[in-house]
Amino acid sequence: MAKKSGNTFSLYLIRISLLAMAVMVCIPGHLLAQDSLKASYLRKQQPDSRQDTTELYVKRDSVAPVITKSLHSPRKAAFYSAVLPGLGQIYNRQYWKLPLVYAALGITTGTFIFNMDKYRTYRDAYRIRMDGNADTHDQFENLYRNPNSLKSLRDAYREYVDYSVLVFVLAYGLNIVDATVFAHLKDFNMSDDLSIKVVPTIINNQALGLSLRVNIGKKKSTGQGLTLANRW
Repeated sequence: MAKKSGNTFSLYLIRISLLAMAVMVCIPGHLLAQDSLKASYLRKQQPDSRQDTTELYVKRDSVAPVITKSLHSPRKAAFYSAVLPGLGQIYNRQYWKLPLVYAALGITTGTFIFNMDKYRTYRDAYRIRMDGNADTHDQFENLYRNPNSLKSLRDAYREYVDYSVLVFVLAYGLNIVDATVFAHLKDFNMSDDLSIKVVPTIINNQALGLSLRVNIGKKKSTGQGLTLANRW
């Protein structure tokens, strides 16, 4: 009987140990499952920082670019002046030049019209004088008896017409050149601190001479720009 009870007790111990081992194996798996569920829940509650960074970069890239002020264009000034005299000066904001431009073009245009009218008048009178018909009379018959006088006046005013056209073309071209040049100088920054001095200097450590020194800017950077005399 004692032997049976001992065997029975041993079997109980084996069963209890097996049950304990099974519980110990199952508990870590259950804990790991709980940890994974908890981690997934936290990820849902807190967004991924990498996604925020990507969205931040996207927002930065989507910002509209800064528009810088364009420079003053000499081509536009030249084109405007070629299309309409004075328009390039308006583009350069030099409104005081408009009366000069239109005065030059207006005077040359008026001179051309006057010379052309005189040329046609003397030309027609000379043709009437030289047609050989005694019944036709020109308006200068009592003023100029010699037909060569009419011819000389006709040729003179023909030259004046050519000169007036040439002056008009020069005035028109000067209008374009003026607008182009001052458009180039529109963005040119010039300092008011400018001085020029002529000072004596030693040339090659042998002879005395004069040098031209120009000071530009507030720092008074002086340089020898031109030698006026090599030797005294």
